[in-house]
Amino acid sequence: MSTNSLFNQIQLQEHKLCNRLAVAPMTRRSATSEGVPTRAMIDYYQAFASGGFSLIITEGIYTDNLFSQTDLNQPGLVNQEQLEGWKKVVAGVHKSNALIIGQLMHGGSLSQCRAKTIAPSAIQPKGLRATEKGGLTGPFPIPKEMSEEDLAEVKKGYVQAALLATKAGFDGVELHSANGYLFDQFLTPHTNLRTDMYGGNTYNRLRFLMEVYTAVKEAVPQKFIVGIRLSESKVNDLTYRWPGGSTTAVEIFTVLKELHADYLHIAAEGGNWARECLYGDGSSSSGLAKKIAGVPVIANGGLHDIQIAESLIESQQADLISIGRAALANPDWPHRIAAGKPLIPFFKELIKPSLTLQHTQRVLEEQKREFSQ
Repeated sequence: MSTNSLFNQIQLQEHKLCNRLAVAPMTRRSATSEGVPTRAMIDYYQAFASGGFSLIITEGIYTDNLFSQTDLNQPGLVNQEQLEGWKKVVAGVHKSNALIIGQLMHGGSLSQCRAKTIAPSAIQPKGLRATEKGGLTGPFPIPKEMSEEDLAEVKKGYVQAALLATKAGFDGVELHSANGYLFDQFLTPHTNLRTDMYGGNTYNRLRFLMEVYTAVKEAVPQKFIVGIRLSESKVNDLTYRWPGGSTTAVEIFTVLKELHADYLHIAAEGGNWARECLYGDGSSSSGLAKKIAGVPVIANGGLHDIQIAESLIESQQADLISIGRAALANPDWPHRIAAGKPLIPFFKELIKPSLTLQHTQRVLEEQKREFSQ
């Protein structure tokens, strides 16, 4: 099987990537209780870099101490101690000449660990909170509708976190606007009932994301990458789709075209690109994003299927492919594919951070032995 298209170089801002393979952001809950990256996280991300991925996008990083944190043991980027922890993670990745993007995230009404939450409107989210050890359980609370002051604080948090990311040595940041979290809550009609400039039509529902993106972009150095991640499905509503299908997608990407974002990352929360990103008229959300917005596009969703991944690159429906579960089982996925080595199957147990970190540590040791021979 040919994999040439996956191993072609590509330019992203001022950076030349050696292949089209990225690690997707995945919730790990492996920081300290104070949100500081750990030694295990250094090994975890370093394994992907030394395993051949040219781009690594981190798990979601909370951006303020008010309402942004989504999970217990989630890493943050709001203080010096967290900054110093991320410096070590970034340095480990850069040893293998890979790029690392910090995903900045605000949970909004979907926080698993906060009793009080904020959102565009005071609408109780669907579903139940997860049952992670020590976390809150049961229905999500009804969030407080965000005031002008809340909007300003959230924007301030993103800008400050992005500036800390530059100090940590990150190559860029990604604004997490997918999977039902805060920016996605603004975009979704049934979670955004606002009648002000942030509600109503598609442009208004994207306005806050665009304001934050612009503020971040103006604050960071010109060469610093700032991307956006979008999805239709949500962590608490996997069957949700944009109401108008491809028509809504065209509206969204036409609005976002104004930003000239450094990239768009189109995710499939349910892990199936064809089911979640392909429309009845034959178009796809990733393909429309690339065609309309005219910026690099990262496609995601079960794309460890090499034939589908290659077809998206070759048909110009994506520029890069982000891998999730397959990367957990195979942190050296690019090297294995290039060498024709068998892949390790993904098992559900790998979702648990402790097991995954142990696995990546073993892979890292194997890589060291291979390179020393």
